[in-house]
Amino acid sequence: MMKHYILNLNPTAKHEWDRCILRDPLTAKRPDIAKIIADAVGADTGSYLVSVNIEVTVLEQAAVPQAEQLSLSFPEMNNQSQLREVA
Repeated sequence: MMKHYILNLNPTAKHEWDRCILRDPLTAKRPDIAKIIADAVGADTGSYLVSVNIEVTVLEQAAVPQAEQLSLSFPEMNNQSQLREVA
């Protein structure tokens, strides 16, 4: 079973639970790994010894923009500050 998720790492997050977040790319919900494994096992009641292989491949990385990059991304903000200096 192949699943894709978005992983957000933020070591400086205020809360521990926000430092490493795994989300579904379509619904943005956090996956219930135990339910995914239970669905793969089936509906029969019982205890199971299971082997779970997790292979991680980074498909794309989106960097968090820095404050300097934001001002470069919005040239109209730079124009307003230049207009104030001229006036």
